Amino acid sequence: MYRYIIRRLIFAIPILLISSVLVFAVVRSTFDPLGGAAINPRVSKADIIRVKHELGLDKSPVQQYWTWLTKFLRGNWGSSLLSDRPVYPDIQSALVNTIVLGGIATAFSLLVGVGIGVYSALRQYSWFDHFSTSVAFLGLSMPNFWFALLLQIFFGVYLTKWLHLTSPIFYTAGLSQPGSSGFNLIDRARHLVLPMLVLSVQIIAVYSRYMRASMLEVLHSDYLRTARAKGLKESRVIVRHAMRNALIPLTTQVAIDVGAIAGGLIITEAIFEYPGMGRYFVDALFRGDYQQILPWMMVAVFFVIIFNLAADILYAVLDPRIRYA
Repeated sequence: MYRYIIRRLIFAIPILLISSVLVFAVVRSTFDPLGGAAINPRVSKADIIRVKHELGLDKSPVQQYWTWLTKFLRGNWGSSLLSDRPVYPDIQSALVNTIVLGGIATAFSLLVGVGIGVYSALRQYSWFDHFSTSVAFLGLSMPNFWFALLLQIFFGVYLTKWLHLTSPIFYTAGLSQPGSSGFNLIDRARHLVLPMLVLSVQIIAVYSRYMRASMLEVLHSDYLRTARAKGLKESRVIVRHAMRNALIPLTTQVAIDVGAIAGGLIITEAIFEYPGMGRYFVDALFRGDYQQILPWMMVAVFFVIIFNLAADILYAVLDPRIRYA
């Protein structure tokens, strides 16, 4: 098991290096690093030359990449060309906010989706199976932005008016109430519920379909018949043997979803004005701020690779045959 994990970790290192080269090349060829500074009337030509030298833009592309990579690995992610704010604290704050929202939505979706999928497979062609299948198709076809606007109108306008409330039950924008200080768990939860529901509606549909299909393949396998013939309880057969193997295909999807969270939940964060990675990227993109976009993309790629690596390790945990392959 440990040899398998070490081998996967070693394989991940060159993938990260290749990804960093591609990220640097794409961003460097797409954005003008000094474009944002050049449009600022308070920036002189001398300042542009100085910034160009500090960023290493007067060197060859290989030297530029090496300068950026060494600084990035040391935690020196530079400063915004327009606001001169350090990039690292802003990305750290946005990343934490996105992980909280995405993590809660994924955990909730996984719990509900797996439960629905397992029960649908155990009660194949029942009324619950037909109902959950129909709701899953509805969830998959529902655009996130449309569902988000519906929730905002319902909870922010109609429900507040019907119940004669001074404030909505669930807030429709932001991370906390204006003017509030410190961390308030209740206030934070009231801001997270609606964007969490928007993210969960499609994820639950996907997870339930994956789990149902995978469980149906496993339920009629030979090793389950053998387990039942040995006299094991049905609950132990389902949980210990069937679900463990049925979770393998779902693990891939979950790893992809969790890895993509770091890239930002752009539509949801934009509609709910949530200060996460998606909103951070949109703001940086509109400003053309090279110093903000480059580390953002590297963080997003890093999370995708790391969680795909985690999926490979989970495969070996769920199925011992994989670790010896």
